Amino acid sequence: MHPNFQPAAYIMANHKGGTIYVGVTSDLVKRAWQHREGKVSGFTQRYGCKRLVWFELHATMKLAILREKQLKAGSRAKKVALIEAGNAGWGDLYFGICV
Repeated sequence: MHPNFQPAAYIMANHKGGTIYVGVTSDLVKRAWQHREGKVSGFTQRYGCKRLVWFELHATMKLAILREKQLKAGSRAKKVALIEAGNAGWGDLYFGICV
């Protein structure tokens, strides 16, 4: 296990009300940085999803993966409601986690 091991489900967006991406990671700071810098090829790079707008920490990767699957199976409206419940302005939460 690496020193920053902390399972998390997360949502990235390109702007408020824009394209969203749901993911899972064992190192949220590193993964969010990779998205921000365009180091993750694929969907987030193509659509410019560089803003961390929601995340949830979990005790195990198994729980984080289950949560990711639950989020991906849900509607866009449910994802938007989840984001806006804790981050109404869709602000970038990255700077609050990279301490």
